[in-house]
Amino acid sequence: MSSQTTSGAAAGHARSRWRIGPAFVTAALVFGPGSITTASSLGAGFAYDLVWVPVVATILMLCFVNIAVRIGLTTDQGSVGTVSARFGRIVGILIALGALVVVASFQAGNSVGAGAAAEVLFDTNTAVLAGVFTAVAIAFVWLPSFYRNLERVMVPLVLLMLVLFVITAVVSQPDPGALLRGLIPTIPTGSNAVVVAAVATTFSVVGAFYQITLVREKGWGPDEFVQARRDASLGTVILGGLSFVIMIAAAGVLNPAGETVSSPADLAAVLQPIGQWAPVLFAIGLWAAAFTSLVGNATIGGSMLAGAIGKESGGLDSPIVKVCVTVVMAIGGIVAIVFGGIPIQLILTAQAVTIFIVPLIGLVMVLLARHRDRGRLKISIPQLVLAGLGVLFLILLAITYAGKFL
Repeated sequence: MSSQTTSGAAAGHARSRWRIGPAFVTAALVFGPGSITTASSLGAGFAYDLVWVPVVATILMLCFVNIAVRIGLTTDQGSVGTVSARFGRIVGILIALGALVVVASFQAGNSVGAGAAAEVLFDTNTAVLAGVFTAVAIAFVWLPSFYRNLERVMVPLVLLMLVLFVITAVVSQPDPGALLRGLIPTIPTGSNAVVVAAVATTFSVVGAFYQITLVREKGWGPDEFVQARRDASLGTVILGGLSFVIMIAAAGVLNPAGETVSSPADLAAVLQPIGQWAPVLFAIGLWAAAFTSLVGNATIGGSMLAGAIGKESGGLDSPIVKVCVTVVMAIGGIVAIVFGGIPIQLILTAQAVTIFIVPLIGLVMVLLARHRDRGRLKISIPQLVLAGLGVLFLILLAITYAGKFL
């Protein structure tokens, strides 16, 4: 009996050790139709020259998700509450509203993306389908045990996207030499804006910031740091890997043909090497990206809104938080239905705008990670240096992008 108990405990520990958690949800909510569009634009316009971008962005995202894990494991409050407790209510509200603005700029695009993808499958009006999927997402929010259901939906959809786009990249027969040369950082003429947008799709400081809340929702504590760090690494690498393989596919298929990405429908050409099922596979991948972001993005926005009004406590099962999430979803759905679509340049611009808001959030996270409240999980000096470089990188990108308007 003792032997069996010990064996069962060991097996349970092994299962727990590899359990997927919050970072996978973060990857799902960060990677949306705008991410697919931006990665495809990079590959179509600059071939393999910018494949270094998702690699660098992934390294920086790994650093900040790790920081968020350390904060989440050592706080008894959500993201906004933790900031307010350390820096004051005004700073907490500023961070919350800033993050809300960031995610709100993408919400309508996620609704439209889900509708446009389903239109390929069902030949129905995009605006109507956008409204349908927004309604489905709102109903999903009000299910009991919202976070657990969020994990159950996000994980298989992210894996579906990963498999689909990896196959696409392989079938596109990439040029190994050009791919390796593209890992050396260079910024080709005319690529500044799209590089900013591409960094924002993977190095999402807002997504990392919300990881604090997700870790609390998971119920992990300081003793689960190794497991939480493993989860953070896996989810973040998958997030960066999705952009990487889509860029490779676009470089191998769209660039040689001289194709450009001017609307989400153009992205179907990325999957042409697979054959006649290309439009269907594309639609499934785009729908998965759009629907996961439709739900996840609004979850961040709603949580930030609840935090701004001081009603963050209770987490994702709190009725007030759910009302706030519903409001964000409804606004995005209404915009999608009224306008019926979002131009590709608006998607790229919305992602670039995030660069102007997130440096402050990144700085606050770094300061929290060095605070004595983190105890033994306080970040080390080397980690502090990397995080500082990440904040400086965001500021540099903001300055570079702002130069276009001066």
